[in-house]
This record gives sequence, C-alpha cells and structure tokens, in this order.
Amino acid sequence: MGRKGISRGKIITIIIFAVLLLDQAFKIWIKTHFTLHQSVNVLGDWFQLCFVENEGMAFGMVLGGDFGKLFLSLFRIVLSAGIIWYIRKLLKNPETPMGVLVGLSMVLVGALGNIIDSAFYGLIFSESGVTSVATLFPPEGSYGTFLHGKVVDMLYFPLVDTVLPDNFPILGGRRFVFFQFIFNVADSAITCGAAYLLIFQYKFFSKK
Repeated sequence: MGRKGISRGKIITIIIFAVLLLDQAFKIWIKTHFTLHQSVNVLGDWFQLCFVENEGMAFGMVLGGDFGKLFLSLFRIVLSAGIIWYIRKLLKNPETPMGVLVGLSMVLVGALGNIIDSAFYGLIFSESGVTSVATLFPPEGSYGTFLHGKVVDMLYFPLVDTVLPDNFPILGGRRFVFFQFIFNVADSAITCGAAYLLIFQYKFFSKK
C-alpha cells in the first residue's frame, strides 16, 4: 500500500488519467479556438502557443503517406498494450521502485494521448484552416476516418530566434531558431518519462 492507504496501482491510474485529461482538454481547446498556424505569446517570444497539426509523429515530424500514418497508429496501439502489460507485471512485485512505474506510466499516457488524436479527431472535428476554426461534431461532416486523424501540437519554445551576423560561418545573414519543434503535452510526457527512466532508473533495467 502507498501513502494514506492508496495502492500503487491506484496512484498510477490517477497519474495516467490526470495527464491524459490535461492533454486532451488542451488539444480540444486549441483545436476549437485557434486557426491553423495561429500563434500567441505566453511568456515573451520564447514561449508561444502555436497551433499546428501533423500526421502523428512526435515534435511535428511526419511519416509519409496514408500507409505511414496507419502504421504509426497501429504501432502506438501495440506499444501501449505492451507497456500496460509490463506495468501490471511490475505492480505485482513489491520491490519495483515507484519511480519506474511512474516513468513507464508517463510514456504510456503520452502514447495514449496521441493515439486518441489519430484514432478519433478525424471523426469528430471539421478541418482546421488558416482562416477557419474547427468545429466539434460538425453537422456537415468530419475531415477524416478512423486512425487517420491529425495530432494537435501547440507548445513552442524558440529559446533563441535571431538573425546571424553576415560574417558567421556558412549561415551568416540567415535566421537561426534554436529548438524549432512544436509539440504537445503527450509528447512532453513521453520525453520526460523516457529521460527519467534512462537517467535515474537505468540500474533497475540493467538488472533485468
């Protein structure tokens, strides 16, 4: 049993549902309030909300065509099922560190968050445009089919955005942006969970 009598399984379940709810609420709000590529500054120029959509890979990357989109969606589903099985197995061992369970849960919830976009957003939203905001459950029909929805991204941290001096080697006179990726809460969960496991829990997996 964990603190205050709450089992570790319940704690993990609460974490998964809380992060998943945050991810989906943020995405739905962005989708229904922003036009495509619209951006607003949150904390100066270095933290912006910038609405983009992609075919399913993390940080706005794409995997070519409808086949790539379908493959990626199915891969995420299989991966999530495997992580769920592994977490359930680890929960049966009282010696499993709580940090391992939390890290795996973050990776899982990140995958689930983007699976929901891919599986259902094409069925429940109209198309987002540069001059039009998407509608939830549009009477005229949705923009896609099952497992072919687009993933919503919005978190943008251009920590350095400058024009390099003319005498700068190779890139002189060109605009330079450090960390150009636009991502979402689910991507963040995957990255943070995986990084935590690699940095702080590697000994647990090396024993395996």
